[in-house]
Amino acid sequence: MDVSISNTVSTALYMNQAQTAEQAQMQLFKQALDMQAQQVTEIMASANMGSEPGLAKDGNVGTMINTYA
Repeated sequence: MDVSISNTVSTALYMNQAQTAEQAQMQLFKQALDMQAQQVTEIMASANMGSEPGLAKDGNVGTMINTYA
């Protein structure tokens, strides 16, 4: 019976250590995701997605229809 209790305690301690390591890994993963989200937000803000070039002010081309690729 003594061996069974020792094995149970040993298993519990091992599981506790594994859980602690997993929590540390998850914290690091969350930090990496937060950094990536911040970088993507900065890139999207700098892209100016909504700004379209205006029509030409003078000349024969581009004064009536605004087309661009």
